[in-house]
Amino acid sequence: MEWSLTHLWLILALVLSLAELTSGVLLLLALGIAAALTALASFLGASFEWQLVTMGVMSGILVPVAIRWIRPRFSPKGVAYGTTGTGVEHGKTYRTLLRDFDGATGIKINGDFYRLKFADGSSPELPEGTAVIFDKFDGTTAIVHLAQPKQES
Repeated sequence: MEWSLTHLWLILALVLSLAELTSGVLLLLALGIAAALTALASFLGASFEWQLVTMGVMSGILVPVAIRWIRPRFSPKGVAYGTTGTGVEHGKTYRTLLRDFDGATGIKINGDFYRLKFADGSSPELPEGTAVIFDKFDGTTAIVHLAQPKQES
């Protein structure tokens, strides 16, 4: 069996598609499909330059389609990955916690502990379970203000 560029494009397509199993963002799968289409162009007799053009054009089309329109359909409903610090927590009420090893006051956002500061720069010593409203992040410190207790009528 004689090796040709078609075989190399197919091997690249297979390697990229298998590597997708480790990432899950569909980028490598889109590139693998582009490489498979380039193998088809090679099989049909396109010159090496046209094979590179085919790979570039197919990548330019398939990568945005995979990331923008296909990947969101595979994400679990209600999960917003990578949102901590983007402002989606702004205005939400959290309960304070005391960290075991040093007694620092903080809140947990998306499973991560953040130390507290008030907007005036003071670090509060609040009892555990105090309601605070998150404003923003300053580095890895959560800037908060106290939640107003609800008035009963």
